[in-house]
Amino acid sequence: MIICAIESSCDETSVALIENGKVLSNVVASQIEIHKEYGGVFPEVASRLHVENINFVIKEALDKADKGFDDLDYIAVTQGPGLIGSLHIGMMAAKALAFSLDIPLVPVHHIIGHIYANELSGTLTYPLLSLVVSGGHTELVLMKDDFEFEVLGQTQDDAVGEAYDKVARQMGLSYPGGPVIDRLAKLGEKGYILPKVKLENPLDFSFSGLKSAVRQLILREERNERPLIIENLAYAFQESATDQLIEKTNIALNTYGVKTLALAGGVAANSRLREKVNLLNDEYPDLNILVPPIWACMDQAAMIGLAATHYIEHNIFGDCEISAVSNKPIETY
Repeated sequence: MIICAIESSCDETSVALIENGKVLSNVVASQIEIHKEYGGVFPEVASRLHVENINFVIKEALDKADKGFDDLDYIAVTQGPGLIGSLHIGMMAAKALAFSLDIPLVPVHHIIGHIYANELSGTLTYPLLSLVVSGGHTELVLMKDDFEFEVLGQTQDDAVGEAYDKVARQMGLSYPGGPVIDRLAKLGEKGYILPKVKLENPLDFSFSGLKSAVRQLILREERNERPLIIENLAYAFQESATDQLIEKTNIALNTYGVKTLALAGGVAANSRLREKVNLLNDEYPDLNILVPPIWACMDQAAMIGLAATHYIEHNIFGDCEISAVSNKPIETY
């Protein structure tokens, strides 16, 4: 069973070939250098670049896997959530391939793809708790069994990755902010104090207040004519952000008694978060903790292909009448 998977939910154009759970190829055309000029992803530019890249990326993925169109059994594509213009490009390419090759089309949820990317690190045992952390999403997802999803808590404002980017901009750092703050935080030490956020639902997240607190701290240091120690501020922000993620995860672990904890999403590449998640084994020695490889944390088509195998097992397919859905909820499955 060979799946050709397409991912274009944001600013990466990616195509992968998956054969029976094995990644044959995974090609990613990144737009980061272009979007740095805007300090973030410019949706219209992202869509146009997907149009320019998609055919070349499909060809390269086939060449790297040493496969042709006749070898393909399924076409999988990210249906949502994501930037609607970007999603449409991948969707149109996928529908064209599925129609012309007369093979099934598999529409995949982007976050489900991130969760199943953990199959690259180990076996998913259920019930499973996934901490989803990215530029657009921060949520705790419970899976009582394979392909069952329940959102236990989610961000009430900014996603954690979005907060990293906005805080980096306040600090005069480059985009994307996550890797830069992560790198600087390793050089910093405890000095600045940032507040904790309290919410009605103990499993919900909030990062807008933390972002505002960073801004107020910067202004306060300027008023008092004290030099801002960027490394220490990066350290303080990263500790506060990751502490909140771990605190909420701990509450869910104590409440639901899961067998597996899976980290998912672009912020799963953060070194401090990966460290804190792995340290949970000290408190939960029987917990199966899965952290995806760094390359699999980012948006790429291999995760869409891996997730597609579960869609196929559950007989979930699409046709050429379906469209992209920018805010598709995970709990529709």
